This record gives sequence, C-alpha cells and structure tokens, in this order.
Amino acid sequence: MSLARRHRERILAEQSALASMGDVNAATGSPVAAPLPVDRAVATAAAQIGARLRHDLQRLKEIKSIDRKIAAKREMLPEYADWVAGLLSGAQAAGAGVSGDVLPTAMVWSIDVGDYAAAMPLIEHVLAHKVAMPQRYARDAATLVVEEIAEAAIKAQAADKPFDLAILEQVEALTAHDDMHDEVRAKLLKAIGFELDRAAQAASGTGADATPLFVRSLTAMKAAQGLHDRVGVKTTIKAVEKRLAATKLETANGDT
Repeated sequence: MSLARRHRERILAEQSALASMGDVNAATGSPVAAPLPVDRAVATAAAQIGARLRHDLQRLKEIKSIDRKIAAKREMLPEYADWVAGLLSGAQAAGAGVSGDVLPTAMVWSIDVGDYAAAMPLIEHVLAHKVAMPQRYARDAATLVVEEIAEAAIKAQAADKPFDLAILEQVEALTAHDDMHDEVRAKLLKAIGFELDRAAQAASGTGADATPLFVRSLTAMKAAQGLHDRVGVKTTIKAVEKRLAATKLETANGDT
C-alpha cells in the first residue's frame, strides 16, 4: 500500500469515526458534537474495509491449524493498521468510543499474534469506552483481554521465557473494576506473581535488595490462590517464601 493511500485511508477512517459518533459520550454521559453527514468517499471506504474484514474472517474460518491462523492474522493486520489509527484519532477528537467490528477485531488479533505494543492502545480505548465486542466473541472485552494475555504469559513462563511485566500490570490496572470470573483474574495475578519472582531473582543476582519484589510476588500469587485454589501457585509460593527468607537473612548479615 502506497504512503498516499495509507494517509488517505487514515483520514477517511477519522472522518468515519467522527461521523458515526452519537450525541452522548458513552464514557461520561456528557454531550458531544452531533454526528456529521457521511460523504460518499467515507462511506465507500468504510464499506470496503467491512468487506475486507468479512473476507478475512471467512479465510480464517477455513484454516484449521491455530499456528496457521495466527500467521494469517499477522499477515492481515497491516491492512487494517491505518484505518484503525484513523478510527482512534477520530474517537479521541470526539471523546467517545468507536462503533463497529474493525477496531475490536484488530485488538484481538494483535493479542493473538503477540503484538502487545499495537494491542494496548486498542485495549485502553475498548475498555475505557465499553466498546461492544463483535457477536462472534462469547466473552466481554475485559474478560477476553485478561484471559488471553494471562494465558499467553503463563505459556511463556512455562517455557522459561519472560513476559513483559509492564503489560501484565497495565492490564490489571485497566480491568481492576471489571466484573469477571475469579478463575480468569487469578490467571493474571499468577502471571504477575511469576514475573515479579523472575525480576526479584535477577535483582538478587546483581546484589540488589530483592525483598520488595519478592513481597510483591507473594502478594500477587496469594491473591491468585485466594481467588482460585487450583490456579497452580502453591509450589511457587513456597519457593518464593524460601527465597525471601534467604534474602532477608543475607540483608541482615550484611548490616552487621
């Protein structure tokens, strides 16, 4: 896609978002500007992006392999990037949430392919404005975001690979007041606890005081355990408690 076409698509998406806004801000309930008339170019562009999404969803439906689905989504996402950026820009200008399936779908696909840098602005928008998820998703946005990112982190941790703690903690903060099943939130707290333990061990290896990190790790994992007894943190809690005790002992010996 040429730079000129990408720029045009972004501008049209921004105009589409502005035109589709209602007269009330969904997040605050305060009045916003009245919807703008949609011109032919904007309507045509919106119809084209909608047709592209339907085509891509059908293509994904025909793919059986999860790995191949993810590869296909990674290939598809750049085709929506400028439209989604324009939607976000228009929505921010109006102070309201975006309607339609394109932006929440791009959010989910970005999570699926592990592009959390691209996913986070979309997650923030969807959660802040209570943007409706497409009907094909059984879970609400907050539950989907928490569970998918927590499970991705737990899978990485099981393979002894780190996961971005900042992403996990940002998701926790964004969804702190959302109602969801305890088992789902427990997964996120488990993942946070594991990454804090990893950070604590790394800090300890450099001679830094890892006590605060170990304490935060235990707090997260015990909270996870309290929400769901079979979340799988009992053994790790015992190990972290031993590491914390050893760290406190080393600190005490160093002070004498």
